[in-house]
Amino acid sequence: MALPWKVVDQFITQDEGILELRQRGKNDFLILVGTQVLMNSMAQRSEMALGELGAAPLQNHPAPRILVGGLGMGITLRAVLNTLPLTAEVVVFELNPQIVTWCRGPLAELTNGAVTDPRVLVEIKDVAKGIEDAAMGESDHRFDAIILDLYRGPHPRTDKIADPFYGSRAIERSFKALNPGGTLAVWGENHDEGFIKRLAQAGFSVAFKRVGKGGYCHAVFLATKKGA
Repeated sequence: MALPWKVVDQFITQDEGILELRQRGKNDFLILVGTQVLMNSMAQRSEMALGELGAAPLQNHPAPRILVGGLGMGITLRAVLNTLPLTAEVVVFELNPQIVTWCRGPLAELTNGAVTDPRVLVEIKDVAKGIEDAAMGESDHRFDAIILDLYRGPHPRTDKIADPFYGSRAIERSFKALNPGGTLAVWGENHDEGFIKRLAQAGFSVAFKRVGKGGYCHAVFLATKKGA
């Protein structure tokens, strides 16, 4: 018989309602908003693939600078850290400080304490605003990779212009926030041809990868800014 779920913590968000962390067993966790499951610690392959694929081009970079947008359970962050050299700088933008508290506390063992890695700087900041600041700032504020692990990925109903992450204006900001040759890696639930076209129109070369084999598979969009 499966163990019952226990509520570890919950808090009310400004936009989404009640965000809740549940646990059963040692490393079996869920994060929910209302009744919708956002993250499941036992189903991590797409988050791990996102981090690995987004960071892979930088394995031999002498001092890469990476943005991880959205912390979640820290699974993507751990995959990024496992891929990057010890000289890397990883900036994490997370809007909810309680998520950071969870990753430092009950979720820490899942990721071998990813948020406390000395390469990591966690900022309580809106991801879209952080990308905009990097795009408008000095060149040393730009990134070699931007990895977006948000619980809503691009989809056919995305506002093609004004969506804060996947619309054409946001894509242009991400392009400016990247160094030449930099990578924009985005988690998604399904293929979205419109999003791929917008990435290409902004000047990215684009690849789309399904993660895993068999069953329902999430996806990773990989966009590379042309340049050496």
